[in-house]
Amino acid sequence: MIPKVKTAIAKTKQESGAAAAVLGAKLIREAIRKNGKANIIVATGASQFEMIEQLVKAPRIDWTCVTAFHLDEYVGMPITHPASFRKYLWERFVSQLPLPLSSFHYLNGEGDPLKECLRVGSIIAKHPIDVCFAGIGENGHLAFNDPPADFKTAAPYLVVNLDEACRKQQMGEGWFKTLAQVPKQAVSMSIRQIMKSKAIICTVPDKRKAQAVKDCLTGGVTPVHPSSILQRHKAAWCFLDAGSASLL
Repeated sequence: MIPKVKTAIAKTKQESGAAAAVLGAKLIREAIRKNGKANIIVATGASQFEMIEQLVKAPRIDWTCVTAFHLDEYVGMPITHPASFRKYLWERFVSQLPLPLSSFHYLNGEGDPLKECLRVGSIIAKHPIDVCFAGIGENGHLAFNDPPADFKTAAPYLVVNLDEACRKQQMGEGWFKTLAQVPKQAVSMSIRQIMKSKAIICTVPDKRKAQAVKDCLTGGVTPVHPSSILQRHKAAWCFLDAGSASLL
Protein backbone atom coordinates (compact mmCIF):
# COMPACT_ATOMS: atom_id res chain seq x y z
CA MET A 1 0.00 0.00 0.00
CA ILE A 2 1.24 3.46 -0.87
CA PRO A 3 1.12 5.90 2.05
CA LYS A 4 -0.64 9.22 1.47
CA VAL A 5 1.85 11.05 3.73
CA LYS A 6 5.52 11.54 2.86
CA THR A 7 7.17 8.47 4.38
CA ALA A 8 10.76 7.38 5.02
CA ILE A 9 11.43 3.77 6.03
CA ALA A 10 14.65 2.70 7.74
CA LYS A 11 15.74 -0.73 8.91
CA THR A 12 16.01 0.18 12.58
CA LYS A 13 14.41 2.62 15.00
CA GLN A 14 17.84 4.16 15.58
CA GLU A 15 18.20 5.00 11.90
CA SER A 16 14.62 6.22 11.65
CA GLY A 17 14.94 8.47 14.69
CA ALA A 18 18.22 9.90 13.42
CA ALA A 19 16.68 10.70 10.03
CA ALA A 20 13.73 12.45 11.68
CA ALA A 21 16.12 14.51 13.80
CA VAL A 22 18.16 15.54 10.76
CA LEU A 23 15.08 16.88 8.98
CA GLY A 24 13.77 18.53 12.13
CA ALA A 25 17.10 20.25 12.78
CA LYS A 26 17.19 21.49 9.19
CA LEU A 27 13.73 23.02 9.51
CA ILE A 28 14.59 24.66 12.85
CA ARG A 29 17.73 26.22 11.35
CA GLU A 30 15.73 27.49 8.38
CA ALA A 31 13.13 29.09 10.65
CA ILE A 32 15.81 30.83 12.71
CA ARG A 33 17.57 32.02 9.57
CA LYS A 34 14.32 33.38 8.13
CA ASN A 35 12.64 34.78 11.23
CA GLY A 36 15.38 35.06 13.84
CA LYS A 37 13.56 32.50 15.96
CA ALA A 38 11.80 29.14 15.83
CA ASN A 39 8.80 27.72 17.65
CA ILE A 40 8.57 23.96 18.05
CA ILE A 41 6.46 21.25 19.66
CA VAL A 42 8.24 18.27 21.23
CA ALA A 43 6.57 14.90 21.71
CA THR A 44 7.21 12.29 24.39
CA GLY A 45 6.88 8.54 24.78
CA ALA A 46 9.06 5.57 23.87
CA SER A 47 8.72 6.32 20.16
CA GLN A 48 10.68 9.55 20.55
CA PHE A 49 13.73 8.23 22.41
CA GLU A 50 16.02 7.89 19.40
CA MET A 51 14.84 11.06 17.66
CA ILE A 52 15.30 13.27 20.72
CA GLU A 53 18.69 11.73 21.48
CA GLN A 54 19.90 12.86 18.06
CA LEU A 55 18.06 16.20 17.95
CA VAL A 56 19.81 17.51 21.06
CA LYS A 57 23.14 16.73 19.35
CA ALA A 58 22.27 18.45 16.08
CA PRO A 59 24.93 20.99 15.06
CA ARG A 60 24.49 24.69 14.29
CA ILE A 61 21.21 25.28 16.11
CA ASP A 62 21.04 28.39 18.26
CA TRP A 63 18.69 26.99 20.87
CA THR A 64 18.49 30.38 22.59
CA CYS A 65 16.26 31.39 19.67
CA VAL A 66 13.88 28.45 20.12
CA THR A 67 10.61 28.45 22.04
CA ALA A 68 9.16 25.02 22.75
CA PHE A 69 5.84 23.52 23.76
CA HIS A 70 4.80 19.97 24.44
CA LEU A 71 1.85 17.95 23.32
CA ASP A 72 0.23 16.55 26.43
CA GLU A 73 0.39 15.71 30.12
CA TYR A 74 -1.64 13.48 32.41
CA VAL A 75 -4.20 15.14 34.66
CA GLY A 76 -3.07 14.94 38.30
CA MET A 77 0.44 13.77 37.42
CA PRO A 78 3.18 15.09 39.74
CA ILE A 79 6.39 16.09 37.98
CA THR A 80 8.30 13.63 40.16
CA HIS A 81 6.41 10.61 38.78
CA PRO A 82 8.45 8.46 36.34
CA ALA A 83 5.65 8.79 33.75
CA SER A 84 5.46 12.60 33.94
CA PHE A 85 6.00 14.11 30.50
CA ARG A 86 7.42 17.25 32.10
CA LYS A 87 10.03 15.05 33.78
CA TYR A 88 10.66 13.20 30.51
CA LEU A 89 11.20 16.43 28.58
CA TRP A 90 13.48 17.95 31.18
CA GLU A 91 15.65 14.85 31.44
CA ARG A 92 15.80 13.87 27.76
CA PHE A 93 15.51 17.19 25.97
CA VAL A 94 15.80 20.48 27.83
CA SER A 95 18.66 19.55 30.16
CA GLN A 96 20.61 17.89 27.34
CA LEU A 97 20.77 20.91 25.03
CA PRO A 98 24.13 22.66 24.62
CA LEU A 99 22.44 26.05 25.05
CA PRO A 100 19.29 27.02 27.00
CA LEU A 101 16.04 27.45 25.13
CA SER A 102 14.43 30.86 24.85
CA SER A 103 11.61 29.21 26.80
CA PHE A 104 9.84 25.89 27.27
CA HIS A 105 6.15 26.05 28.10
CA TYR A 106 5.42 22.96 30.15
CA LEU A 107 1.92 21.63 30.73
CA ASN A 108 1.16 21.31 34.42
CA GLY A 109 -1.43 18.61 35.02
CA GLU A 110 -1.47 18.96 38.80
CA GLY A 111 -3.86 21.90 39.08
CA ASP A 112 -7.10 22.77 37.33
CA PRO A 113 -6.71 21.20 33.85
CA LEU A 114 -9.18 23.56 32.19
CA LYS A 115 -7.31 26.60 33.48
CA GLU A 116 -4.05 25.05 32.27
CA CYS A 117 -5.54 24.60 28.80
CA LEU A 118 -6.39 28.29 28.72
CA ARG A 119 -3.03 29.38 30.15
CA VAL A 120 -0.81 27.54 27.70
CA GLY A 121 -3.31 27.99 24.90
CA SER A 122 -3.02 31.76 25.21
CA ILE A 123 0.76 31.49 24.91
CA ILE A 124 0.90 29.17 21.91
CA ALA A 125 -1.62 31.37 20.11
CA LYS A 126 1.14 34.01 19.94
CA HIS A 127 3.76 31.56 18.65
CA PRO A 128 3.13 30.14 15.16
CA ILE A 129 4.68 26.68 15.18
CA ASP A 130 7.46 25.96 12.70
CA VAL A 131 8.03 22.29 13.51
CA CYS A 132 5.87 19.82 15.41
CA PHE A 133 7.54 16.58 16.46
CA ALA A 134 4.92 13.90 17.10
CA GLY A 135 4.18 10.19 17.07
CA ILE A 136 1.28 7.88 16.28
CA GLY A 137 -0.23 5.76 19.03
CA GLU A 138 -1.10 2.09 18.81
CA ASN A 139 -4.73 3.18 18.55
CA GLY A 140 -3.87 5.81 15.94
CA HIS A 141 -4.00 8.72 18.35
CA LEU A 142 -2.22 12.00 17.66
CA ALA A 143 -1.08 13.53 20.94
CA PHE A 144 -3.70 12.15 23.36
CA ASN A 145 -6.57 12.60 20.91
CA ASP A 146 -7.88 9.04 21.08
CA PRO A 147 -10.47 7.73 18.62
CA PRO A 148 -12.95 9.04 17.78
CA ALA A 149 -10.87 12.22 17.84
CA ASP A 150 -12.25 15.73 17.90
CA PHE A 151 -11.32 17.29 14.55
CA LYS A 152 -13.40 20.43 15.15
CA THR A 153 -12.31 22.01 18.45
CA ALA A 154 -10.39 25.20 17.71
CA ALA A 155 -8.96 25.64 21.22
CA PRO A 156 -5.21 24.90 21.30
CA TYR A 157 -5.52 22.52 24.27
CA LEU A 158 -8.36 20.44 25.68
CA VAL A 159 -8.99 17.91 28.44
CA VAL A 160 -9.46 14.43 26.97
CA ASN A 161 -10.53 11.03 28.27
CA LEU A 162 -8.00 8.27 27.57
CA ASP A 163 -9.40 5.08 26.11
CA GLU A 164 -8.35 1.64 27.32
CA ALA A 165 -6.11 0.92 24.32
CA CYS A 166 -4.15 4.11 24.99
CA ARG A 167 -3.86 3.35 28.70
CA LYS A 168 -2.70 -0.21 27.95
CA GLN A 169 -0.02 1.19 25.66
CA GLN A 170 1.33 3.38 28.46
CA MET A 171 1.46 0.37 30.76
CA GLY A 172 3.01 -1.81 28.06
CA GLU A 173 5.79 0.71 27.50
CA GLY A 174 6.70 0.40 31.18
CA TRP A 175 5.57 3.78 32.47
CA PHE A 176 3.10 2.16 34.90
CA LYS A 177 3.01 -1.23 36.65
CA THR A 178 -0.75 -1.74 36.40
CA LEU A 179 -3.57 -0.43 34.25
CA ALA A 180 -5.25 0.99 37.33
CA GLN A 181 -2.27 3.31 37.83
CA VAL A 182 -2.65 4.91 34.38
CA PRO A 183 -4.59 8.19 34.58
CA LYS A 184 -7.91 8.34 32.78
CA GLN A 185 -7.60 11.95 31.64
CA ALA A 186 -4.97 14.19 30.11
CA VAL A 187 -4.42 17.71 28.85
CA SER A 188 -3.74 17.37 25.12
CA MET A 189 -2.95 19.67 22.26
CA SER A 190 -5.91 19.66 19.91
CA ILE A 191 -5.86 18.21 16.42
CA ARG A 192 -6.50 21.59 14.84
CA GLN A 193 -3.63 23.19 16.77
CA ILE A 194 -1.24 20.44 15.66
CA MET A 195 -2.37 20.91 12.06
CA LYS A 196 -1.51 24.62 12.23
CA SER A 197 2.19 23.68 12.39
CA LYS A 198 4.16 24.60 9.28
CA ALA A 199 5.77 21.15 9.34
CA ILE A 200 4.95 17.94 11.21
CA ILE A 201 7.52 15.20 11.76
CA CYS A 202 6.14 11.91 13.06
CA THR A 203 8.54 9.28 14.35
CA VAL A 204 6.75 5.92 14.56
CA PRO A 205 8.91 2.85 15.29
CA ASP A 206 8.04 -0.73 16.33
CA LYS A 207 5.85 -3.45 14.87
CA ARG A 208 3.14 -2.83 17.48
CA LYS A 209 2.39 0.40 15.56
CA ALA A 210 2.10 -1.32 12.16
CA GLN A 211 -1.70 -1.54 12.05
CA ALA A 212 -2.11 2.07 13.13
CA VAL A 213 0.41 3.19 10.51
CA LYS A 214 -1.48 1.29 7.82
CA ASP A 215 -4.87 2.62 8.91
CA CYS A 216 -3.76 6.23 9.31
CA LEU A 217 -1.46 6.61 6.32
CA THR A 218 -3.22 4.56 3.64
CA GLY A 219 -6.95 4.73 4.48
CA GLY A 220 -9.45 7.54 4.51
CA VAL A 221 -9.32 10.55 6.80
CA THR A 222 -11.53 9.77 9.78
CA PRO A 223 -11.71 10.54 13.52
CA VAL A 224 -11.70 6.77 14.06
CA HIS A 225 -8.03 6.86 12.97
CA PRO A 226 -6.98 10.26 14.39
CA SER A 227 -3.54 10.47 12.77
CA SER A 228 -5.15 10.05 9.35
CA ILE A 229 -5.63 13.84 9.52
CA LEU A 230 -1.93 14.11 8.59
CA GLN A 231 -2.97 13.28 5.04
CA ARG A 232 -4.42 16.80 4.82
CA HIS A 233 -1.20 18.53 5.85
CA LYS A 234 1.07 19.94 3.13
CA ALA A 235 4.32 19.27 4.99
CA ALA A 236 3.94 16.13 7.10
CA TRP A 237 6.52 13.35 7.20
CA CYS A 238 6.43 9.94 8.87
CA PHE A 239 9.66 8.18 9.77
CA LEU A 240 9.16 4.44 10.15
CA ASP A 241 11.31 1.41 10.85
CA ALA A 242 10.95 -2.08 9.37
CA GLY A 243 8.46 -3.11 12.05
CA SER A 244 6.08 -0.17 11.87
CA ALA A 245 6.15 -0.24 8.04
CA SER A 246 5.57 -4.00 7.82
CA LEU A 247 1.92 -3.75 6.71
CA LEU A 248 2.46 -1.11 4.02
